[in-house]
Amino acid sequence: MQTIAPFLAVLAAYLLGSLAFAVLVSKVMGLSDPRTFGSKNPGATNVLRSGSKPAAIITLLLDALKGFVPVLLVRLYGEPYGLGDATVAMVGLAAFLGHLYPVFFRFQGGKGVATFIGVVFGIHWILGVATGLTWLIIAFFFRYSSLASLVAAIFAPVYYLLGDRVAWYAEKPIAFALFAMAALLAWRHRENIQRLLKGTESRLGSKKKAAP
Repeated sequence: MQTIAPFLAVLAAYLLGSLAFAVLVSKVMGLSDPRTFGSKNPGATNVLRSGSKPAAIITLLLDALKGFVPVLLVRLYGEPYGLGDATVAMVGLAAFLGHLYPVFFRFQGGKGVATFIGVVFGIHWILGVATGLTWLIIAFFFRYSSLASLVAAIFAPVYYLLGDRVAWYAEKPIAFALFAMAALLAWRHRENIQRLLKGTESRLGSKKKAAP
C-alpha cells in the first residue's frame, strides 16, 4: 500500500485541481461561461466581470481549497502511509497543474493564482500569510492584479527558504515545487507581462468587456 499511496495521492490532487470551479460555479448560478468573455480565463477575476461578486468569492475560495486541502491532508495524515515531504511537494504541484491543465475541461484552465496560494497555506500558514500579504501590498500600491500575483509567486519560495529553522525546516522537494509553480504561473501570465511592459495592462477596478 505504501508503494502506491504516493501515486494515488498525486492523482487525486490532480483530479481535484482539474475541477474548474469558475465554470462550475457560473453554471450553477446561471452566469455566462467565463471562458466566453473578458480575458476568457476560467478564474475568479474573470468571474467577477460577470457582475456577481458572490460567484467570484465562491470561485476564489474553492480554487484555493483545491490546493490547500490535498497538501494539508498529506502533511497531517500521510506519514503512516509513507507520504513525506516529497509527496507534499508532488501533491501541491499536481493540484496546481490540474488547475492550469484540467483533464475535465480539455486541458484549458486558469492561471493558478488562487490554487497556488492554497498550496502555500497548506505547506505552512505563516508562509501563506506572508505570500498573501505580499499580493495585497503590491495590489494596493500598484493596482495590478497580475503584477501582485507574479511578485507573490516569486517571493513564496524565497520566504520558504528564509524561514528555514525559524518557522519550519525547508525541504528541497517543497522548495523545488514552489519554484516550479512560480515559473509556471509566470508563463501563464506572459501576456499580462507584455501588457505591463507596454503600460496597457488593466488596473484593479477598471472596466473591461463584461459578460452579456
